[in-house]
Amino acid sequence: MAFAQHPPFYKEIQAFKQKDSISFPAKGQILLVGSSSFTKWTDAQSYFPEHPLINRGFGGSSLPDMIRYVNDVVIPYAPKQIIIYCGENDIAASDTVKAALVLERFKTLFGLIRASLPKTAIWFVSIKPSPSRWKFEPVILEANALIKAFLKKQKRTGYIDIHQDMLLANGTVDGSLFVSDKLHMNPKGYAIWQKKMAPVLK
Repeated sequence: MAFAQHPPFYKEIQAFKQKDSISFPAKGQILLVGSSSFTKWTDAQSYFPEHPLINRGFGGSSLPDMIRYVNDVVIPYAPKQIIIYCGENDIAASDTVKAALVLERFKTLFGLIRASLPKTAIWFVSIKPSPSRWKFEPVILEANALIKAFLKKQKRTGYIDIHQDMLLANGTVDGSLFVSDKLHMNPKGYAIWQKKMAPVLK
């Protein structure tokens, strides 16, 4: 018998649903959602002890995956603030993915969230630099600038620039912020994110 083909990340989403079925998070919390920089931040709550967080990052995801699962990992929680980290995997997936496409995908996601949760604040964490993806740096900078400009024109939004703080004085990425894969961050890297995020959490 043929097995139904599940879309990417189906298992991760089912795991979230399983967790929610045991204890559904209270409404009005802060939702972290996006790709592996959030997934791997397993102790994020300890960085922000006074803010109840729901972490629904699923590693490897890109903006189309977020769009596909927005009704699973965003809307049901009715958070007061959503912090999105996504777009890096879009750029790294192919040399043909330009900044303008990342912006269009982000606008689609933003529109879906805003339509269902009109009062929720939507914040975006800038796409980070990383040693293993340094060749994509020009596209990352352009995508960050486009998303920042878009958010500036929307209400109840914000842009968290962690990118600049992860560079050395000479403009290259600080390798000491990363684990051995040169892509994901160590606690020193997350400390920079904490410093930039803490003042803007609701």
